[in-house]
Amino acid sequence: MKVIVDNKIPYIREAVEQIADEVVYLSGSGFTAGNVRDADALVIRTRTRCNRELLEGSKVKFIATATIGFDHIDVDYCREAGIEWQNCPGCNAGSVEQYLHSVLLLLKRRKGMRLEDTCLGIVGVGHVGSRVERMARSLGLRVLLNDPPRADRGEAGFVDLSVLARECDMITFHTPLNRNGKYDTFHLADAGFFAELQRKPLIINTSRGEVIETLALLDALKTGRISDAVIDTWENEPDINLELLQQVFLGTPHIAGYSADGKSNATRMALEALCRFFHLQADFKIVPPALPPMTYSSDPEEAFLQVYDPTRDSDALKRHPEEFERLRGNYPLRREIVSSAIGGGRETIF
Repeated sequence: MKVIVDNKIPYIREAVEQIADEVVYLSGSGFTAGNVRDADALVIRTRTRCNRELLEGSKVKFIATATIGFDHIDVDYCREAGIEWQNCPGCNAGSVEQYLHSVLLLLKRRKGMRLEDTCLGIVGVGHVGSRVERMARSLGLRVLLNDPPRADRGEAGFVDLSVLARECDMITFHTPLNRNGKYDTFHLADAGFFAELQRKPLIINTSRGEVIETLALLDALKTGRISDAVIDTWENEPDINLELLQQVFLGTPHIAGYSADGKSNATRMALEALCRFFHLQADFKIVPPALPPMTYSSDPEEAFLQVYDPTRDSDALKRHPEEFERLRGNYPLRREIVSSAIGGGRETIF
């Protein structure tokens, strides 16, 4: 079996080489029709577009994407061609939760936001949105939920987007990117959306860049329809809007889900899916490395930000936006916090 693997997928080499007879590593943008022609399977990330142009005439039977999203896979063509695929739902939910948790603490500390007096709207309440909901409620925020597919299935507890527009001080997006159909999310936040906002909310996007219309967001910032923004996912990555980058509170290079824990989960889930498809024994372990020991603050909030402060990622991107792909592809080690360990001052957290 020959497998072609995105060479930026972490912790994968030893494991995949136990599974496959031949493994070829390529950059995400380096997959071509010529070099996938004799491959049996692909293990990819979002930078590889799996469509007719890439796959037609190839031997590829299976694609695993080590990501939650799968809008880079042409699912209709794969169905037509008999190619199975699998994404990794929920793999980095803890990492995105950590990112949002840190963002809320920074808003409290730097902008004086009283979290207990703040209403947060969550658009998309799947694996990630559910984690964010639980975390936000634990910090004392009032939370409103918008998820039309779940509401249409008869589940309770969801409100229309218009309610979020009327009542929320912050709105965070955690939807997949759907470009058509009943649950189309392409430019879900467009000029019309921003015109309806009544409380000048802060906007957060860690889902897909195309969920928010860039120029409409920039206009909303300039005209004061929103108070600020935190943007991790951008339209036209890596060629992002530089004016927007410099105006947002935090702008990061699509790394909200990039903790070592989230990455190892994605790698493990992708390889387990590969093994299931080819009826192979999934006899491997993927364990992210530990951080060096250090002394953490006795203040739990400060300790949390010592573990991960997204300001570092934002400052790096704002200084060198042309290095978006390098900052993302060579992301430093980040681990998710074990909350029971913080606050002791001397404990190693991981």
